[in-house]
Amino acid sequence: MKKRLNVGVIGLGRLGRVYAADLAQRVPNANLIAVADPQADLAESFARDYGVSRWYKSHHDLLGDKEISAVAVITPTSTHGKVVMDAAKCGKAIFCEKPISTSLEEAAQMLKVVETTGVFLQMGFQRRFDAGYVGAKKKIEAGAIGTPVLMTSTSRDPFRPPLEFCDPKVSGGLIADMGIHDFDLARMYMGDVKSVHAIGGVLAYPEMKPIGDIDNAIISMVFENETLGVVHLSRNAVFGYDIRAEIWGTKGSLQIGYLREIPILVMTKEGITHDAVPHFMERFERAYLTQIQDFVDKVLNDQEPSITGADGVAALRISLAATKSFHEGRPVDVREI
Repeated sequence: MKKRLNVGVIGLGRLGRVYAADLAQRVPNANLIAVADPQADLAESFARDYGVSRWYKSHHDLLGDKEISAVAVITPTSTHGKVVMDAAKCGKAIFCEKPISTSLEEAAQMLKVVETTGVFLQMGFQRRFDAGYVGAKKKIEAGAIGTPVLMTSTSRDPFRPPLEFCDPKVSGGLIADMGIHDFDLARMYMGDVKSVHAIGGVLAYPEMKPIGDIDNAIISMVFENETLGVVHLSRNAVFGYDIRAEIWGTKGSLQIGYLREIPILVMTKEGITHDAVPHFMERFERAYLTQIQDFVDKVLNDQEPSITGADGVAALRISLAATKSFHEGRPVDVREI
């Protein structure tokens, strides 16, 4: 009989439900044993809908379940530290959605506990599992565009998240929470970042200002190898979900991403039109599944994590440097953080 990994999911928000549903129905070598969420009725209803035998209100209760070998932590960023360290002390293999934390101090503490306990920790950056980003990496490594010299990365949401999520004390804010995907990809393609310079503002949603977040930003980067990068972030791409990147090399360039979801063009005398990608699940559904499948495979086969805690810390450091740059109105060396 094929070996299966007994998993628990902690946090059943929008993304937590995606991971939990995949583990329950689409990852054949995973066995979703239990779910936990502070909203007990939410945990119970999900468990009943997906045939999960146990549900808990407290993550402590789930971690105390002896049948569970691994957990997926999909809670608010501000809670990652406590939940991950508690899971590590219980000897569970851990998948943690990005960002690893809101502070480097807590992230360092998390990694120390993980190292001391010897548990498996893999970070969640689903774009690394998207076919376009994976394919581009392989072409770069094969020399298709020569030496990469410039990367541009665009992340634009069709609308802002709830204000309680936008609060930097909860999510880290636009640059830290949203831009961290782009900073992680920047490291994957171009290497470590040396310095960043961020500008931004509240340009579309005035209600963002009282909570201390912004809705648009541009971050320029200089990498350790002196190559360059630019990240564009926005909460108001009203036409749809716009996630793209381009890597320029000495022999050509690679473009990643798309705007059209369904391959139809409507051509009339008024013009040529097509649809747009509605939101993140339509764009990255397969990547989320591939990512959590990879986590299960790595744990079962006693392999190293695809994305380590150190990768999570490195992306967080760039995010915090960019946030500091925005607030202080100056370039910031990443080593300052």
